[in-house]
Amino acid sequence: MATWTAKGRDVSGREGEQGASSRPGTVLDAFDQYYRDVHGYLARRVDAHTAEDLASETFARALEHRARFDPAKGGERAWLFGIATNLLAKHRRSEVRGYRAHARLGADPLTRGRSDLDEVDARVDAQAHGRALAGALAELRDEERDVLLLVAHAQMSYGEVAQALDLPVGTVRSRLHRARGRVRAALERADMRAAAVGPCTDDHIDEGKQS
Repeated sequence: MATWTAKGRDVSGREGEQGASSRPGTVLDAFDQYYRDVHGYLARRVDAHTAEDLASETFARALEHRARFDPAKGGERAWLFGIATNLLAKHRRSEVRGYRAHARLGADPLTRGRSDLDEVDARVDAQAHGRALAGALAELRDEERDVLLLVAHAQMSYGEVAQALDLPVGTVRSRLHRARGRVRAALERADMRAAAVGPCTDDHIDEGKQS
């Protein structure tokens, strides 16, 4: 029996008649190599506690279904990200709620001060883009969001995304094109709003002090 622990959860695989061909050790090696990547991807889509649970479950599923992995179709990393993305399907609503909350509330409060005007401007821009991006992600179709975030967060190629989601490469390309178009439009609208407000200036701050 091969046993490993993922964030406090024990995951065991028993070698049966297919033990030699299933190679549980391969999955154990993959855990050491890819756990951080998989967990990081999940943590950018759901809350920290859920991300830990899903990362552990991803490797538990991989160990349980290791005989299904076909190296002729691609690498272990894409296969694992496919499992993780499938598990995320149960948490679509909470993921979207998180994006919408970010879009409403924005990033951390800004630090204001005359000596830090450039930094304030940069952080205002970053906050505006972050809120616009979160809002755009919330409005994407689930299948478009999956493709976009596998490319953006997991740094996967079109072929790897196709393997992970069991899709033709052409479908991956079309979904990614639509998702990028929607996100780009949201960021452009944020830029237009920021331009209408204008940058921070000494006069703006002085006026605020006098009022």
